[in-house]
Amino acid sequence: MSKQDWRQAASGAVVPIVIIALWQASAMLGWVNPQVLPSPFAVVHKWIEYLLPLTAYDPATQSWLAWALSGELLGDTFSSMYRVVVGFAIGAGLALPLGLLMGSSQRMYAWFNPLMQVLRPIPPIAYIPLAILWFGLGNAPAVFLIALGAFFPVLVNTIAGVRQVDGIYIRAARNLGVSQRTMFVRVMLPAAVPYILSGVRIGIGTAFIVVIVSEMIAVNNGLGFRILEAREYFWSDKIIAGMISIGLLGLIIDVGMNKLNNHLLRWHRGLEN
Repeated sequence: MSKQDWRQAASGAVVPIVIIALWQASAMLGWVNPQVLPSPFAVVHKWIEYLLPLTAYDPATQSWLAWALSGELLGDTFSSMYRVVVGFAIGAGLALPLGLLMGSSQRMYAWFNPLMQVLRPIPPIAYIPLAILWFGLGNAPAVFLIALGAFFPVLVNTIAGVRQVDGIYIRAARNLGVSQRTMFVRVMLPAAVPYILSGVRIGIGTAFIVVIVSEMIAVNNGLGFRILEAREYFWSDKIIAGMISIGLLGLIIDVGMNKLNNHLLRWHRGLEN
């Protein structure tokens, strides 16, 4: 990381540190009920318990690595990420070609746009009863809801990207006598990439929100399920530990997507390196 990156990270840490300090001070002074809002130290302690394996290490039954990775937090994170990846791949895999077709063809846009505009405002959560009725319980309804959540951000941004290609590029390509296929592949698609990547970034964020909701209803593992379980036993520290885990995981995904966007769009910003 460069010095500028470190400065930005330090600047971004100021507000969270101040909030945590005020939170800890309020807990130590007894201003809040620890059962309702436990102290940051209690949350960190519970988060470590959530991360560590539940059983003692027994070399006769399993390897050390398998034991070290057997904690609830890692298992729940893997389950949630599996659903996000599968659901997003399905949703984006359907949205991207449809968006390219709707953006490049006025006829396709006229056919599909009314239906998309009717379905788009419906939140994925509204499909929960139907998802359970159609797919039962388990991963299938969760993946279905995540795919719905990821579908429309990718679709809308892809259509916008293709339809808002600078006319100068199109006229220049036509003057050179390129075919319609070459126009689409070499001109319209690359020019739409910034919009598409923005849609992908939003779609991943939406998918991560939906997976937490779906895990509270349709499955028996994952970060969302664990938070709901902690609520039933009034484990406030575990609820907050789970929420922080979700936030950190979302931050890692967003930073990774941002770096990927910057790398793929170097040509768009005129960067050499």
